[in-house]
Amino acid sequence: MRIFNIIPNAFPWIVTLGSLLAMIYPPIFTWFSGNLITFGLGGIMLGMGLTLSLSDFHQVKQTPSWLLTGFFLQFTVMPFFGWLLGYIFNLPPFFAVGLILVSSCPGGTASNVIVFLSKSNLALSVTMTTISTIAAIVMTPLLTSNLSGNAIDVDAMGLFYSTLKVVLIPVIIGVFINSKFPNYTESIKFYSPSFAVILITLIVGSIIGEGKQIILSSGFSLLLAIMSLHLIGFVLGYFLSKILLKNEAVSRTISIEVGMQNSGLGVVLAKENFVNPAVAIPSAISSLVHSLYGSIFVVLFRKKIN
Repeated sequence: MRIFNIIPNAFPWIVTLGSLLAMIYPPIFTWFSGNLITFGLGGIMLGMGLTLSLSDFHQVKQTPSWLLTGFFLQFTVMPFFGWLLGYIFNLPPFFAVGLILVSSCPGGTASNVIVFLSKSNLALSVTMTTISTIAAIVMTPLLTSNLSGNAIDVDAMGLFYSTLKVVLIPVIIGVFINSKFPNYTESIKFYSPSFAVILITLIVGSIIGEGKQIILSSGFSLLLAIMSLHLIGFVLGYFLSKILLKNEAVSRTISIEVGMQNSGLGVVLAKENFVNPAVAIPSAISSLVHSLYGSIFVVLFRKKIN
């Protein structure tokens, strides 16, 4: 059982190892493709839903300014810089759109793990992730289609239906099961973070393995763009919320929520709505980058507490 305590804490290193193995020998991960990726993300979102109950949403009533600040930064800072960095680094259209797509995604379950490890406000993190995930049904396709311009054809309605299918429905099912059968879900909650890490690693490894040649031939500029994007998200998320809210724990939480996107969702949306498989690569690399940054910020934030 101890391994289920270790896996979530080792999340960045597991994703890194998986990504390296995918580059060295792609078949280790490329079997996990097609509908398996969609079902994998659905499983992650279901697991998140199982950790939530209707009472968790009371946080919305108690601290509306925290949530509004986090929501605003989530869907302005990241999408804007996703678009800007694609332009600055002169990325090919399929990478540029992929970068905009992942920057327009909501926060993911990985952010909740990082918030927990950094001793920040976990209740706020879970609520922010939930609210941004629900809002993403509209915001992600809207932002992606508008910021992409004429770079590549974006099916906004296709993105909307995909987000509805792989995000909202699994989360609602999870919340319903947790509300009706709390004793049953209590035992599942212990394992769900570990399975989320495994599923994210499989998704990331599959996309990186499939796009190995593209990454090797033109991926350096993309890597720099993604590293810049998430660093900006963490830094601006922290300092802007600190200026506005003047609360250290809340600022750390918003920083993590803004800096870490649901990259798995970006992968699924890209795979389901774009012909060019390279559109999914920024999301796959993003998962690796923000996880590594997250582990660094855990150390910095914990030191700040001490």
